Amino acid sequence: MARAATPAIAALLAAGIPHTVVQYKHDPRSDSFGEEAVDELARTGDVDPGQIFKTLVVALPRGLGVAVLPVPSKLSLKAAAAALGVPKATMAEPADAQRATGYVLGGISPLGQRKLLPTVVDSSALQWDRVLCSAGKRGWDVALAPADLITLTEAVTAEIRAI
Repeated sequence: MARAATPAIAALLAAGIPHTVVQYKHDPRSDSFGEEAVDELARTGDVDPGQIFKTLVVALPRGLGVAVLPVPSKLSLKAAAAALGVPKATMAEPADAQRATGYVLGGISPLGQRKLLPTVVDSSALQWDRVLCSAGKRGWDVALAPADLITLTEAVTAEIRAI
């Protein structure tokens, strides 16, 4: 059997979760990874920008957590903290996020991380038949059912977008 290209894809295969890997041309000069994904993936008209989710690593009082929300949205740290059952959350330092997840910035997937971190997925994911999130490499996303994303990450769902 061939080795999966990323730990995220390996986790999906191991769990038997139906998914589709979607690749797009990543510009190495880009540092706005989510917006680049939206520009590339929504261009065809097959994907709504609200279906494309970003993975943000947050610092919690006792470690790190993960917030997964639509790329066009801004994270409410207060709502993410409440959903994860802690009083406060801040954005994690990039080096800490990379070390904890095993992925580079712009390729951090909520799936197949080195250690399962407490995760919250924005409840808007549930309105879609499928959502896209990073497959663990810049320029690679994976499309899957939101329920499968939630199950595999053992996530809670909550409204975590800033209003």
